[in-house]
Amino acid sequence: MSRKTVSKKTGSRRPTGSDETAGLNPRRPCPCGSGKRYKACHGTGDDAIVLRPFQGLAAECDFVALREFVPSGSALLPLSNGGRALAGDRRPVLASVLPGAAAAIVRADGKVMVGMQVQTRTGDISGDLGRALRWALSAEPGEVLAVSGPSLGEGPVRLQDLVDAEAGLDVKVHPNFSWWLPEGEEPTRETSAALEQANKLVKPTEPVVAEGVRAMYWVDAGEKAHVRWVRPEPEDRLLAALARLQARERLELGAGSRYVGSFRAHGLMVPVWDVDREMHAKEWAEPASNFAGELGEALASLEAEPLTEKERRARDSLAGRQVTLR
Repeated sequence: MSRKTVSKKTGSRRPTGSDETAGLNPRRPCPCGSGKRYKACHGTGDDAIVLRPFQGLAAECDFVALREFVPSGSALLPLSNGGRALAGDRRPVLASVLPGAAAAIVRADGKVMVGMQVQTRTGDISGDLGRALRWALSAEPGEVLAVSGPSLGEGPVRLQDLVDAEAGLDVKVHPNFSWWLPEGEEPTRETSAALEQANKLVKPTEPVVAEGVRAMYWVDAGEKAHVRWVRPEPEDRLLAALARLQARERLELGAGSRYVGSFRAHGLMVPVWDVDREMHAKEWAEPASNFAGELGEALASLEAEPLTEKERRARDSLAGRQVTLR
């Protein structure tokens, strides 16, 4: 899997929409996930962070899942007319992560692949992905883009400029990273070592496929199993609906599950449940579909029925139950 590597030094700019960060506590961890305080990272003013980088895309929740917690996943990118004009006959693949956490690669067989989970980035993840995709669509087989940044190519571009905003993503979750290689290719010693190391980090993960459910994933984290569900609603509205279900003691997915809290990812809220490790991901399909129906009804009722005192207390409790993603 020998290849030439193209590295680009990341510059700084203030992305459109930097006003989204107004009011962020400078002492809190930066929303980009670097582990630094906001004031020492994207709060410097030189590279403000876009809190909801995939906004406007029908597959926003899928992009967030691939970025944050799907260990080994891929999906064909549905391109817009502008994207297809650049791609020609190429059908780019969006990957959860690529070898070396590269921003993009073009395999020896010509397959274009763009990585979501990358080593470095600016404050606008969509901009980084858009530039990486644009680079990959004109790169030669065997080339690798280590880092994507503002200095890459001419003119600004974001993922929304190249991807069909109305199309969904058909995400395939893989048990390992053998899909990095072209079918039938024998790995080199270097590639074998990289695959072995990457495969050790894969936690068993499967999508929960059910009616009314999208971007929900079951994961066996070792001591526990979890279900994580990326939701598209504004946080206040979703919290209110969850609080309504909590007040009715209907917040669990079903027997063997327990709602433990939520985390925020790229402007969206991700509720999390602990679930019985002995149950397969497919066994959560029916309970998840039933819960999705109840949640939909709770969301719809918010306009006509304000929260009761009991529901407001439940909302305040849920707002403080933030979980750490591991």
